[in-house]
Amino acid sequence: MYTFSRRLTSGAAGGTVAPVEALEPIGLVVTSVGTEQQAVEISEELVVRRLATCVNIIPCLRSVYRWKGKICSDSEYLLFIKTRTALFAEVSEAIRELHSYELPEILMFPVQAAEEGFHRWVVEMASGVPDPESEPAQEATFD
Repeated sequence: MYTFSRRLTSGAAGGTVAPVEALEPIGLVVTSVGTEQQAVEISEELVVRRLATCVNIIPCLRSVYRWKGKICSDSEYLLFIKTRTALFAEVSEAIRELHSYELPEILMFPVQAAEEGFHRWVVEMASGVPDPESEPAQEATFD
């Protein structure tokens, strides 16, 4: 038999969990896209604009849905976007601007607990204010 023990280590020497109220809320925004190219473009643009700290691209997703009276089944890519909860409106707006779908899926899941260092990294990197010198990441080309 396994027993789950929950211990809050905030304030203790070497502790890594901080009180939730002490950290700005973060969340995971989820959207799906039809191509790898669009997944990369949206991901890079969100990071360049500092609307996201990190975006995971998950390939080979199959979506079955009803759209305009028809049952559809398509291959898609799923994006897991780590950001500050306060930036949801801006993230959502950027996704709609860059997305090819008429009605993109844009969902926010609040993060209830995270390792403190990771949580702080998400808050610091997702400032919502792009660096003046930021340019989208470019793939290396070889002539």
